[in-house]
Amino acid sequence: MHDEFLCQLTAYGVCGGQWVGVPLGTYRAPTLPLALWWLRDRALWIAERLDPDPEGAPFPAGALAPVAADTPDVPTALRAWCGDPAQQDAVAVELTGGRLMRFAAQDDTTEYELMAESVDALRMQRMASRFGVPAGAGLW
Repeated sequence: MHDEFLCQLTAYGVCGGQWVGVPLGTYRAPTLPLALWWLRDRALWIAERLDPDPEGAPFPAGALAPVAADTPDVPTALRAWCGDPAQQDAVAVELTGGRLMRFAAQDDTTEYELMAESVDALRMQRMASRFGVPAGAGLW
């Protein structure tokens, strides 16, 4: 039943004294495997941009700098999430169960959020609210 998924990547941070979100990508996946692939691909995309391989490309002098040992390591958290079969299985279970999946990693300035949810579940929630059906009334 849940075979189409809306996937999103958003970065959140403070700008002008307010917490703002910046959409970094959206994908409407026609299958669960493509949703999982897109989420992993975007997580690795962010990780590579935050922590590029210094040997992989020419960087201007001073472009890369070490950080304090206690700084949260978002790239490592994203790579670990992608490479953990148990985490990926948990994502698949949430999505096929019609539930929202959310993974976030945060450093000192920014939170990176990956989210996905079933398009079918979203439709059902809209219909339920339209017809006054209480949440959790067993529509699926």
